[in-house]
Amino acid sequence: MNILHSARIMLTPIHKEGYPFIALFFIIAVVLGFLWLPLFWAGLGLTLWCAYFFRDPQRVVPLAANLVLSPADGKVSFAGVVMPPEKLGLPQRQMFRISIFMDIFSCHVNRAPVSGIIKVIDYHEGHFFNAMLDKAGESNEANGLLLQTAYGEVGVVQIAGLVARRIVCWVKKGEELAAGRRFGLIRFGSRLDVYLPLQTEICISVGQKMVAGETVLARFAAVDNGKENIADKAEPDGAGDSAGRRGNSDSMSTAVHPPAVPDEEEGDKPDFLHFRLD
Repeated sequence: MNILHSARIMLTPIHKEGYPFIALFFIIAVVLGFLWLPLFWAGLGLTLWCAYFFRDPQRVVPLAANLVLSPADGKVSFAGVVMPPEKLGLPQRQMFRISIFMDIFSCHVNRAPVSGIIKVIDYHEGHFFNAMLDKAGESNEANGLLLQTAYGEVGVVQIAGLVARRIVCWVKKGEELAAGRRFGLIRFGSRLDVYLPLQTEICISVGQKMVAGETVLARFAAVDNGKENIADKAEPDGAGDSAGRRGNSDSMSTAVHPPAVPDEEEGDKPDFLHFRLD
């Protein structure tokens, strides 16, 4: 194994969406360098930041079917019960919403939180308010996906922010997504919302740091309808990146008390120990 190959393994890949921006920053740095050398180094620093922003690292994706994974890197800015956006096609009844804020240093490649078939893709233009504000979800440019899963419908909404001016989505209606698969990107700071059924067991807390495709946001409860669920129904307690279930008390209007997930039977192998690299 030569040094070049070792360096490739160590370096995080850069998504192709970032190539034009990296090239532009570098050209500007060179031009400014001819005018005054310190400007070149400043421009080079911005070029390196741009490359870092568009990084696209591999993730270790848990394979248990009943897990809801974080679709974005960043921090949980809201967790509470709300009415879902009408345009997404979700039933107009209360759902649990988890919002993840991505700052300019977060990896902005978005990943599917669950496995399912895309029923709706809804893009609409809008304003560019700070993505941390609650009104950003209704007023800002956004792109929403409605996923049909074995546990019901799940909504995922990409929201542009104060700096972000471009939402990219690579998937199409009718396409089947696997949990943890890349489906889009938002440039330069933004937010991502996930809408889940109220019966879902929430495994995160406001302020917690998220890793897209790895951190467990929630677990679907077993369907109690006398039929065997499509996905595995048993998992040991404590799976995922659980840090409590407290939400934002200022914004949560309804408390959620999801049913407990049954304990793993003796001799069974827990599926959450199975992963794939993506």
